[in-house]
Amino acid sequence: MLQTLLPILIFASLIMGAIGALRRVRLWRQGRRTPVVWRNLLLMPKRYLVDLHHIVARDKAMAHTHVATAGGFVAAMALALIVHGFGWRNPLLGGLLLASSLVMFVGALAVNRRRLHPPEKLSKGPWQRLSKSLLAYSVGMLLVSLPLVGVAPTLLGGGVLAVALTALVAWGVLELVVGMGWGGPMKHAFAGAMHLAFHRRPERFDDQHSNAQHDDHRGSRSTALFSLDLTAEKLGVEKPTDFQWNQLLGFDACVQCGRCQAVCPAFAAGQPLNPKKLIQDMVVGMAGGSDAHYAGSPYPGIEMGKHQGAPDQAIVPQLVEAETLWACTTCRACVEECPMMIEHVDAIVDMRRFITLEQGETPPSGAVALENLIATDNPGGLDNASRLDWAADLDLPRIQQRPEGVDVLLWLGDGAFDMRNQRTLRALIKILRAADVDFAVLGEEERDSGDVARRLGDEATFQRLAKRNIETLARYRFQRIVTLDPHSFHVLGREYPAFGGDYTVLHHSTFIAELFDAGRLSVKPSEQRETITYHDPCYLGRYNGEFDAPRRVLAALGIEVAEMARSGFRSRCCGGGGGAALSDVPADLPGRARIPDMRMDDVRATGAATVAVACPQCTAMLEGVVEPRPQVRDLAELVAEALIESHEAMPVSNPNETLEEVPA
Repeated sequence: MLQTLLPILIFASLIMGAIGALRRVRLWRQGRRTPVVWRNLLLMPKRYLVDLHHIVARDKAMAHTHVATAGGFVAAMALALIVHGFGWRNPLLGGLLLASSLVMFVGALAVNRRRLHPPEKLSKGPWQRLSKSLLAYSVGMLLVSLPLVGVAPTLLGGGVLAVALTALVAWGVLELVVGMGWGGPMKHAFAGAMHLAFHRRPERFDDQHSNAQHDDHRGSRSTALFSLDLTAEKLGVEKPTDFQWNQLLGFDACVQCGRCQAVCPAFAAGQPLNPKKLIQDMVVGMAGGSDAHYAGSPYPGIEMGKHQGAPDQAIVPQLVEAETLWACTTCRACVEECPMMIEHVDAIVDMRRFITLEQGETPPSGAVALENLIATDNPGGLDNASRLDWAADLDLPRIQQRPEGVDVLLWLGDGAFDMRNQRTLRALIKILRAADVDFAVLGEEERDSGDVARRLGDEATFQRLAKRNIETLARYRFQRIVTLDPHSFHVLGREYPAFGGDYTVLHHSTFIAELFDAGRLSVKPSEQRETITYHDPCYLGRYNGEFDAPRRVLAALGIEVAEMARSGFRSRCCGGGGGAALSDVPADLPGRARIPDMRMDDVRATGAATVAVACPQCTAMLEGVVEPRPQVRDLAELVAEALIESHEAMPVSNPNETLEEVPA
């Protein structure tokens, strides 16, 4: 009886699964058309088996569980098709099928054990059912395969037992094969495979290895936002169908593991964002329905079940509240942790672009910054002619006076208008002069890099600033650009090339490390009596893979770093990136916390009296934490303080003195 029922069951499930798969393909193809490179299907096995390993293996227990469960299922299903579907029964194939089912059974036991008391980050609901379906299939296939190796031959007969075994296998097959195409939890397997083949950022799979400390990232870092065609009929994403088709595919690949949720600083702070739910909401919008059936953690402070979506329906506010999008700091922690390599930040910025450019509904503080950028080329609305007022006593060389060119163009960034950051700039200039670096500045010709405008969704202002800066830079000769602002570093180095601005850009930590390596800096031996930790800026670390240079600088000073629990590629955001500091999302409601307060708690956990930083925004956010708290010092300040003077001393502000307002 089994010999009759099993082939019918296997082929029927494969047909139904294929029909469901075509249905899901139609859902993805509702998105905007982009070229389909079919040969990329051949790359999918390598990308799955090799390129994803660095992420999946971070949780070794689950990695082994997934290998056993998924690997056992794929092998068992393929062998079941051969043995029971086509009737090619022999002891060897039967033994392989038995072994595959046994491996899958062991993995399924581990999955079910985890699901007895699932962590908060995991979605429940159908995912609790999936764990039982895995057991059902593995046990059923294990038992029906025993006669193939000469054990329990009576199972091949008829009767209630045969029907029961067929039902057990059917339970698993309906979930694992049919459900893969019809929207069950296993859809992530089919969608995930296709997502890896047609990923929007294929360069993330390049065979390059980062040698940065604390970084196990495989592949190149593709972190620049995609440019927006400002002549398009619609700017940004209003509806699910406005996403590119392979973005919709990526959303459907989500396995709801909650790794993104666990590292999101906004979610941890109780702000109305959960990256996992955001991706699931995009799936709801793509397929149609409401969020009432979502079985994971909600957006903090936003009730589930009241939002719904459809492919041609506006996402905001019907499906997602605008404050959810504005809560994101664009830190890419979610993207870094996602085992399916989903691009959450791209989706958020795409939706912000529509809100800002088409609807003009940017949060008030963000809108003021954008208006200032339009009027004065800096977000503070200050007179650009005052950009160097703080350096009146330093006699900074201007690149306009160096027609022969310079080695280093020092990009000041809009920190030049900030009293606290001016102190860091003075320290950096002291270092450059101590090392006899041939450098100059643009002065009032420098404009904002456009980072804030782009992250707030104002692509038009960003492109105007970028093109104007590129035109300015084209008039002068220099070898490299050095900046102490990771956001400017990222935009100039990663995003300006799309507009014709190709430069060698270094962050000041990298440049200072090079100066130490070349023996061009002499410092006093450290008399470290206190614990010092280091905070990795998101736009330096996760965005650009620079984790090593800041630690090399501290090591050159003789400072031993006490690492925070979340450091390197898992560093917690300071809360200031992506225009989040201008988003007006409340942080003082019950149950909510400030992201910089949480980061300062990470610092306190190390026992450090000082936290070294390498970003003006990180400095501002961490120094905004109410005292008493550890001292916040930029790497440049620590180096400048330790220099053995070989030149005439340059005045550097005392870190404890009160600064006066710089006249605008």
